[in-house]
Amino acid sequence: MSVASREKAASSAAAPAPRTGLSEGKKQERKLGWLLCAPAAIVMVAVTAYPIIYSIWLSLQRYDLKFPDDREFVGLANYATVLSNNYWWTAFGVTMLITVISVSVELVLGMGLALIMHRTIIGRGLVRTSALIPYGIVTVVAAFSWRYAWTPGTGYLANLFSPEGAPLTERASALAIIIFAEIWKTTPFMALLLMAGLALVPDDLLKAASMDGASWWQRFTKVMLPVMKPAILVALLFRTLDAFRIFDNIYVLSAGANETSSVSMIAYNNLMRGLNLGIGSTMSVLIFLTVAIIAFVFVKLFGTAAPGSSDVDGRR
Repeated sequence: MSVASREKAASSAAAPAPRTGLSEGKKQERKLGWLLCAPAAIVMVAVTAYPIIYSIWLSLQRYDLKFPDDREFVGLANYATVLSNNYWWTAFGVTMLITVISVSVELVLGMGLALIMHRTIIGRGLVRTSALIPYGIVTVVAAFSWRYAWTPGTGYLANLFSPEGAPLTERASALAIIIFAEIWKTTPFMALLLMAGLALVPDDLLKAASMDGASWWQRFTKVMLPVMKPAILVALLFRTLDAFRIFDNIYVLSAGANETSSVSMIAYNNLMRGLNLGIGSTMSVLIFLTVAIIAFVFVKLFGTAAPGSSDVDGRR
């Protein structure tokens, strides 16, 4: 073999292997996954598609059940009416405020609670059961307990913190109580999801980091959090979407008075109390679009950590 041929053969051997994409086994595995998921996906689409399409159709009409003869197609006029109304934007701001504060606090408290439940050795079952009790209580029942607790005269919290006032009749204090009730009720749910993520962290990895001299905080931020990203994504996404649709606590605690309504509350008031199907459906569609945007942003931000993501050609 000539020198040139040897050099060519050596360079060919050193060159990286051409990218062939997914292996045949991986393709078959994905195909099987699609086939297994298809029946459930078809049923879900069939069940959810009709209400969504019908709501969109109603949102394009002037349709008030008090004046059924005035029904007519108005295009995007309902959207212009809602989006130019200060009442909608006030409710939207209240909803975002409750969502951001409650989910942020729940993430911190839930992580602490998950660490405690994960590391508890003595009485583990009792600790976990006690921590999860608030989440097992029906939301409306819990909301009524908070309402009675903050009712002047008979409520122990009202007598303790505001003996001369009525906290649920003032906007700032009512919002604070609503947020506190949300945090109290759903922090155990956040902790439960995060505890599942903690179970994914290998003990060997933590021991190796400890032997290398890593502090507890370094092990938490450099080892545990990266491994827990899928669980954190699921917990944040579920709780953010749930918090944005808040209805029960506001309905019971303040009934939306003093500008404490959420977007779900005003959509309910227009649909059920006002019988205005056009405007109510428009608000429902806007809530649906906002929830879809939130889910899209979360998946984009944490997509590389989403369960089921895999490397393809060096990318995720």
